[in-house]
Amino acid sequence: MKRDDRQQAIMDLLVQDGEVELDALADRFAVSKMTIHRDLDELESAGLLRKIRGGATIQSGTRFESDFRLRERQGSDAKAAMARAALELIEPGMTVMINDGSMAAVLGRDCIAKRPLTVITNNGAVIDALKTEHGITLIALGGVYNSKYNAFLGKVTEDTLARLRADIAFISTPAVSGLEVYHMDDEVLRSKRAMMDQAQRRCLLVNHSRFGQAALHRLASLQEFDHIITDSPPSEGHREVLERAGLTLTLSDRKANEP
Repeated sequence: MKRDDRQQAIMDLLVQDGEVELDALADRFAVSKMTIHRDLDELESAGLLRKIRGGATIQSGTRFESDFRLRERQGSDAKAAMARAALELIEPGMTVMINDGSMAAVLGRDCIAKRPLTVITNNGAVIDALKTEHGITLIALGGVYNSKYNAFLGKVTEDTLARLRADIAFISTPAVSGLEVYHMDDEVLRSKRAMMDQAQRRCLLVNHSRFGQAALHRLASLQEFDHIITDSPPSEGHREVLERAGLTLTLSDRKANEP
C-alpha cells in the first residue's frame, strides 16, 4: 500500500474508532512501527490527529481539535437531531448568527426550512449551502480563511461582527467543564464571543460527550446562554451541577432520524 493510501486508511479508522494503536496499525498494514510513527508524525503535523502514548487520537484535547473534514463525518445522527431542536428557536424573518463547526454546518443547511431568513456566518460549509438559496439573505463574514476549521477568522471577522446585530446566535463548543464553556483555539473563540456579544439571545450547541472536558481558553459561562441544546443526557454528576445552577438542557430527539 502506498503511503498516501495508508495514511488515508489510518484517518478512516480514526473517524470510525476515535483512537488507534501503533502496534495494531503496524500489523494491519504489514509495515514497521517506525513507518507508522512517520505516518502519525506527518498526520499530526498536518493537524489531523494528536499522538498519544502507543498510538493516536482525534478526540479533542486542551489544545487540539481535529480537522473539520473529519468532524463532519462523525456523529451525523446527533448533529441532525440537535439541528432540529435548534430550528424550533428560529422564526421566519429573523436574523441569525451561525458560528464555525460541523454541528453548526448541519444547522445552517437545515435553516432553509425557516426562510425568509437573514443568516450571518463565518462557516464555510454554511456559506456554500446557502449561497444560492432563495429567501435567504446571506451575510458571509470576511476574514482569513482557516482550512482546519473551514471558517473565516481574525480581526476582519470580529470587526464586521461588531457592526451587526442578530436575534439569536448559535454557538457550538468542544468543551464544557463545570459551568464554564471552553475552546482550544483563541482565534476561533474570539469570533464566537463576538457573535454572542451581538445577539439578543444565545443558544449553545454541545454534544453530551463534551461535558466534563476542558480546553485551553474560556469562552463563557453557561449562564450566559438562553438555551443549551445537547443530543443525550450527560452523566449524572454533570446533570447535578447544571440543576444546582438552575440551568435546563434541551435534549434533542434522535429517534426522528431513525428509519
